[in-house]
Amino acid sequence: MEYTSGAASWQKVLRRAVAGLLPRRPRQRRPGWSIGVPLIAAAAGLLFTTTATTAGGTALREDRRPQLNQLIEEREQQVAASEGRAATLRDEVQRRTDTLADSDAPIKAQQARAQSSLKAAGFTAVTGTAVTVELNDAPQHDDEAHSDATNDDLVVHQGDVQAVVNALWAGGAKAMSIMNVRVLATSAVRCVGNTLLLHGRVYSPPFKIVAIGDPAALQQALASSEGVRLFKDAVDDYQLGYKESVSTVTVPAFEDSTTLRSATVPR
Repeated sequence: MEYTSGAASWQKVLRRAVAGLLPRRPRQRRPGWSIGVPLIAAAAGLLFTTTATTAGGTALREDRRPQLNQLIEEREQQVAASEGRAATLRDEVQRRTDTLADSDAPIKAQQARAQSSLKAAGFTAVTGTAVTVELNDAPQHDDEAHSDATNDDLVVHQGDVQAVVNALWAGGAKAMSIMNVRVLATSAVRCVGNTLLLHGRVYSPPFKIVAIGDPAALQQALASSEGVRLFKDAVDDYQLGYKESVSTVTVPAFEDSTTLRSATVPR
């Protein structure tokens, strides 16, 4: 220990003693951390609250495909039940109309007129020589052939089915069915994913289109269709399915609703 003497030494001692009695000044903290930590905590709390509210007690990333399949099945059952009720009501209307026609000449005349138009309108079954076209998705197990393809390249689309249907009508088809369901020139063909929606029912590929008429004219119309040609090119590139055949078949009668929502008088 070093001893000193004099006024200067006593002043140093006093300053040290006073400094020891006074409270120490706290170290300065970085202002960024002091402000940022509460903000980050508040943002995290807001995010957790929003996530919990949105989830509503369920998993946000839950696979909804089983629910969608169940919904489709329920809707198909509802459509089938509605069709059954509609068929019963049509039979009741027909029965009462027949009863009334026995005593009312004008009604009987209109009934006979309607009967003569049923075949042309598509409300009777038709048997004859037909061209059948079958469209199918590409086989999913052929990875080498599909190395440069997208999912859209490997499935049948709405436009492909429409191209075949329009070509067959243009070729003079007298009656047509899709998936053994009678269709008319006004029937809508829609696709949901890789499934076909027709008259409220859902069908999976392969899609079979049957048209009764002159086979040579129908096949020529298919060969001349630009949309059909593009699909055949995809058949070569991605192994999609396309088959044509000629045989004698029976196309069923049209059984969907015939209610008109709008009409115009031809001029």
